[in-house]
Amino acid sequence: LEHGIDVLWIGARTTVNPFSVQALADRLRGVDLPVMVKNPINPDIELWIGAIERLRLAGITKIVAVHRGFSTERKSIYRNEPIWRIPIELRRRMPEIPFLCDPSHMAGSSGLIKTLAQEAMDHLYDGLMIEVHPHPEKALSDGAQQITPAQLRSLMASLKTKKENTRAGGYLSNIDA
Repeated sequence: LEHGIDVLWIGARTTVNPFSVQALADRLRGVDLPVMVKNPINPDIELWIGAIERLRLAGITKIVAVHRGFSTERKSIYRNEPIWRIPIELRRRMPEIPFLCDPSHMAGSSGLIKTLAQEAMDHLYDGLMIEVHPHPEKALSDGAQQITPAQLRSLMASLKTKKENTRAGGYLSNIDA
């Protein structure tokens, strides 16, 4: 705050710790800074809701939920399993909060980002958080899950957006867990 940040991002490892979230909420009291809250590492919707509620109780009104996938014991092609039903349930309970999807973190591999990004759009997310680097192979961290600016332009042009209401008949029953 002393350095004039515009947005605070609470990562998955912090979201799981109610003591850390409470300390942040206490420090943010009276400062209505936008706060992005990534889902907890483990697939636990109550921890995610708890983090958001602690921030709300501190007076924070500009909260964004970020779905970055979950660690599981299952073998998967993803770095972090999407488990779509959890953020969809969070949206059902907190429909006023904007939702972003982080397909880069879910995928762990640039080749899977487009499919996950489209699935997020199919689930009516409000936006995407995609890691971009001019030379992913030279990135200091997570290069495998980054795409180039040209790939981002191509991906954005290829995405199809939907306008259906998430509560429309049949939508929720056809979601892949």
